[in-house]
Amino acid sequence: MTTELSAITRKAQGTGASRRLRKTGRVPGIVYGGGEPILIDLDHNSLYHSLRKEKFHASILTLELDGKKEKVLLRDFNMHPFRQQVQHIDFQRVEKNKKIHMKVPLHFINAEISPGVKGSGGVVSHVMNDLDVACLPDDLPEFIEVDLSTLSLSHPVHVSDLKLPKGVEAAGHGHVGAGVVATVQIPRGAVEAAATATADAAAPVVDAKAAAKPAAAKPAAAAAKPAAAKPAAKK
Repeated sequence: MTTELSAITRKAQGTGASRRLRKTGRVPGIVYGGGEPILIDLDHNSLYHSLRKEKFHASILTLELDGKKEKVLLRDFNMHPFRQQVQHIDFQRVEKNKKIHMKVPLHFINAEISPGVKGSGGVVSHVMNDLDVACLPDDLPEFIEVDLSTLSLSHPVHVSDLKLPKGVEAAGHGHVGAGVVATVQIPRGAVEAAATATADAAAPVVDAKAAAKPAAAKPAAAAAKPAAAKPAAKK
């Protein structure tokens, strides 16, 4: 099911016009690709809440523009440096029979049963959180599932290990083994604890009785003999 949003065309351009538009609760934007670019504006509140949803960033969207609907993709948006305000947004038209490139979010499963986590006490590190794919618009998935059940210390998960939906290919990761998706690492504290335990185990065992016995007293040094008196010098 596609997400729908509505917009109207705008004629005013420039920084001043965009600033005045934002003060009315609207967001300036543009639609391009597959024809002439069209300047648009949208309701800020509905757009802001849509941008908070993962699906909005990786789905074919239905844009109703002046009563006519067309399929588009979200391509870019700008936020205010410190306010929760959308400053500008870009959409690209979708052509049904033309492949698109899109970043699709990755959803990780089965980490808790992987050898690296369950057997080695490791922690999973997500090297990638989304994947750039190429496909026809109708084949675009909402997300790609990453099965971590075989993840171990010596075997990270690569892009080539992913099971991509039919008609979807990873863009830029064509050769086998390219692109690490997830790894597992042993926490630093656990490594240090293991090293300490190994060192303790390798230390020599000291006999408790021997350790408790006081060291033998050394014989007292012989009393020093007084030096022989020198004979008095003759006058």
